[in-house]
Amino acid sequence: MNFYKSLGYAETGRTINIVGDKEVIRKVSNVIDEKHDTEVAKGIFGRIGLFYRQVLSELRKVVWPTRNQLTTYTAVVLVFVGFIIAVVSILDLALTKIVFWIFG
Repeated sequence: MNFYKSLGYAETGRTINIVGDKEVIRKVSNVIDEKHDTEVAKGIFGRIGLFYRQVLSELRKVVWPTRNQLTTYTAVVLVFVGFIIAVVSILDLALTKIVFWIFG
């Protein structure tokens, strides 16, 4: 059974995405593309072509972040990485002092 059919997308023809506080309902086109799902690619070039068609089909379904969301996520990651660097550096300094104090 097709994965999307088992989720019920074939009957409704739509998907619900939660973005922030609002619910966005968008029409899903080609959720079940029988031609590409059941197509038997012949040879290496057929399989490569099928792969790229499937990749493009999946990329059309992605809900991309807004510029504001991307800026926020980037800032959060940079602050978190900076915090972890500071913690590891402090632990390294403390352990270095302890080792030199014990072994001289």
